[in-house]
Amino acid sequence: MTRASNRTASRDLLARILTSLDDDKAEDVVEIDLHGKSEMADFMVICSGRSSRQVTSIAEKLVDRLKQETGLICKVEGKDAGDWVLIDAGDVIVHVFRPEVRDFYQLEKMWMSPAESAAAVRG
Repeated sequence: MTRASNRTASRDLLARILTSLDDDKAEDVVEIDLHGKSEMADFMVICSGRSSRQVTSIAEKLVDRLKQETGLICKVEGKDAGDWVLIDAGDVIVHVFRPEVRDFYQLEKMWMSPAESAAAVRG
């Protein structure tokens, strides 16, 4: 697969993930382009659920949809606690947090430039 077609596949996967998160009422969804920042993935998505139950539900539904729609088997960590669920979908890493846990870890500050942070707040 060429670099351009891999980038297109990553964007398609990202679009599916964002649609799933929107369908399940994930809050404060932030998309971070990791190109030039990390080799682990092309994109990172950070979002919140209002409760441990919603965090777990958002994560489970996302994993199920990706498996059904693309055949992708995701690695999942933290689902049992429901405070912070990490979903490794290969080219896209998804973090689903309870708001208090998200505020504590502040992943956006670690991965986003100040300009990206300002755009995320506006958009």
